[in-house]
Amino acid sequence: MNRREFMSWVGVGMFASSLPVVLAACNSSNESASTQKTETKIDTSIREDGFQALGTIEDLEEKGVITDKKNAAKSVLIFRHPDTGEIVAFDSMCTHQGCSVEFKAEEKLLVCPCHSSKYDLNGRVVAKPAPKPLTPFEIKQEDNLLLVKVI
Repeated sequence: MNRREFMSWVGVGMFASSLPVVLAACNSSNESASTQKTETKIDTSIREDGFQALGTIEDLEEKGVITDKKNAAKSVLIFRHPDTGEIVAFDSMCTHQGCSVEFKAEEKLLVCPCHSSKYDLNGRVVAKPAPKPLTPFEIKQEDNLLLVKVI
């Protein structure tokens, strides 16, 4: 066997040995996608009254929090206040350097993972370096939809 034949067989062997890995990767991602519950598709366009639907009650109950960074004019964080049961919405961008805050229900805090700023569930700063409170958004429920006024 000459060098050219040998190299072509090595190439074919490498391709053939990687094919099962590629197929397995594609197959497992398709399975996980099909077993995941799909989110409810809703119309997120802004209505005449300035509100837009950013989630459903079912999504909120299932996940505990809804975040929307692409449909609204600002990044939105929606959660149910653990003490009052009221559904609230805030601009999820930390007022320090703009990282997205996370809802920590067990701690009853909104926490910035970047520099550890902390806010109470009313959006007030309880641990700096955040200089200002989070901006609240008006929120209401219509049937199953959660409507937020971000403007």
